[in-house]
Amino acid sequence: MPNSRTQSRRRRVGRPPAGAKEGERVKDYPQLSVRVPLEMKARLNALAAVTGLAQWRVIVEAIDSFVDDLPESDRELVAGLSARFLRAS
Repeated sequence: MPNSRTQSRRRRVGRPPAGAKEGERVKDYPQLSVRVPLEMKARLNALAAVTGLAQWRVIVEAIDSFVDDLPESDRELVAGLSARFLRAS
């Protein structure tokens, strides 16, 4: 007879969703292919290894940091263009 404690903590089979938001699956994200110099690919690999983050998360954080460093007017322009792209998608 199964223990009631083990029944209430049943694990789902497979890897849990690991997207940016709760319940999102990375598999459902659009793919992006970018050519970068070998040194940048090596740096991305190293950053992912040292931080323990997935490569896509390192890139997302780098983009967020880049946008945060822009002047306010440029950040607003980026936000508007991003919103327009999302509406069109």
